[in-house]
Amino acid sequence: MIGLNRIRTLIDLAIAEWQNLRLSELQFWHRSEARLMLLALLSLTLVLLVVRSLTHDWRGRHGLVLPALLGSIPRSRFAFLRHLPLVLFLAGLGFFVLALADPYTALVSRQDSFPGRRIGLLIDASISMRTPFTAATLNKRAATDAAFFTTVAAAERFVRLRMNGKYRDLLALVEFGNQAYVVTPFTSDYDNILLSISLIGDPVEFSMFPDQGTVTAKAIDQITGLFKAFNFLDASGNIMVIFSDGEDTHNQLEDKNLEEVVQQAIDAKIPVYFVRTNYDKGEGQIIPDEMWIPAIEKTGGKFYAASSEAALLAAIADIDKESTGSISVKTYTSQQPRFAIFASFTVALWTAAIALKLLVPHCSKLT
Repeated sequence: MIGLNRIRTLIDLAIAEWQNLRLSELQFWHRSEARLMLLALLSLTLVLLVVRSLTHDWRGRHGLVLPALLGSIPRSRFAFLRHLPLVLFLAGLGFFVLALADPYTALVSRQDSFPGRRIGLLIDASISMRTPFTAATLNKRAATDAAFFTTVAAAERFVRLRMNGKYRDLLALVEFGNQAYVVTPFTSDYDNILLSISLIGDPVEFSMFPDQGTVTAKAIDQITGLFKAFNFLDASGNIMVIFSDGEDTHNQLEDKNLEEVVQQAIDAKIPVYFVRTNYDKGEGQIIPDEMWIPAIEKTGGKFYAASSEAALLAAIADIDKESTGSISVKTYTSQQPRFAIFASFTVALWTAAIALKLLVPHCSKLT
């Protein structure tokens, strides 16, 4: 069963690569060798035909005598099938010559569109995140039940939901306290993001985090700048997801206040989803909620008061559900080899030709 699944996967990949292939874009490393090979095959065929014509005994002394076929016997409707193995062989020969020429595509750009979002993940690592947050399901690996480790596990759960779905997101990871640090810039490599989350979730790494306070506005400003650096501000499909205990009353960020920072996200059409991981504290039960709830709602996002593990899991699921849509990305490829696709078609066609010749009676009949 595993072997069949692998074969099916290889076939799907080959079909997808063939659909994305443009023959006009192909270049060849060994064009001359392929031409010589084709010329040699044609010359050999011609020589064999000449030799056969010279050595054939036209008098029929060594022929096999058969009784005349009755004219009343109708011609088989499947007589054309006897030519099918030859057609498949010749088609495979064409792919073989192309594979022998070692094709590749040079530097090309292509605009691809696929389901997903550009997601900025922001994780609070301030000292207030040391307070307990009981989460028996999420927080299995951590030695303590600190809110930070539960938050890290929640972020990992969210990424895995996206990874196991139909999406191909571009994700970035920012860790923040008084300052905000870009851990991983935007990437489509989910494994890279998961590794980064695992690294910042290490207890030793957390204990060495230098910032003690919480300035969420700094993190929002940082991730907005990252969207701008990647030239994503004019694109659709951008969101921020903040995991924090919400213990932040800072309304001023250097020369900008919170309203101006939030306005940057609004102008860039980046909705913010704030998951406030503060155990046993419902919405409005901590003072900063009065400041953050209206600010988050202005962006078109949503504020989640995750006061328990169940509420936290529900928030993750809801954000995953809300994060639908598609993104368009320009991809570049440089000297990408295309030998495998042509070699695969050669093997498939020649195998099919041999199988038809040996196993299908109609492919061996004359009429």
